[in-house]
Amino acid sequence: MPTATLYGMTPWNLIDLDRAFHASWAADTCSPDDRPLWHPGNPARGQCGITALVVHDLLGGDLVLGDAFAYGQPRGYHWWNRLSTGAELDLTREQFGPEETVSPGRVVPRPAGPPARYRAEYELLRDRVMHRLGSRAAAPWATGQDKTG
Repeated sequence: MPTATLYGMTPWNLIDLDRAFHASWAADTCSPDDRPLWHPGNPARGQCGITALVVHDLLGGDLVLGDAFAYGQPRGYHWWNRLSTGAELDLTREQFGPEETVSPGRVVPRPAGPPARYRAEYELLRDRVMHRLGSRAAAPWATGQDKTG
């Protein structure tokens, strides 16, 4: 299994990454639009956008956006990552029930700077994940580093 080293810190693998996110998600990191549906039994609910941004901070690659549907009706959007290897990584897919579907994704460029929406939730999740991975590295947009591509 691949391992990653974040800015010279201790190596970790995708299982470590998955565990760090699962331990970091909470109602206070959930998208406000999804907060009424969030509960500890489904901690990934409403976490996709900011999770995809933090994964992008860590691993680069592309942000992928798909349309989400419930009972065939539009429900919003779903975000995940496509790594530079071409592999797709979706740490929050488990949030969806059998009545929910997601369309094939399209690559969306990440705007420069911090996220305009849900910045507080993003920063809180990022800090928690970094702490669990053993790093307090600054965001690439804050340091001038860019992991896109």
